[in-house]
Amino acid sequence: MAQIGDLTGHDVEGVISVERNDEGWRVGVEVVESHRIPDSADILAIYEVCLDEDAELVSYRRAERYSRGQTVGRSR
Repeated sequence: MAQIGDLTGHDVEGVISVERNDEGWRVGVEVVESHRIPDSADILAIYEVCLDEDAELVSYRRAERYSRGQTVGRSR
């Protein structure tokens, strides 16, 4: 989580998913991309992080971006 925070420059909220695959691990990490007032207006994102068998970072990408309180149209 700390490595994704360092790479993106955003605050990490937490890990929201972990999935094992043939190459290692796929982890979903939620980050705050833009802090707003009030907090309910923050812009969040989910980053998909791929790790190898030794938990070393292979790749990451932003998979989704949304407002903190948004529920309509979200699949997660």
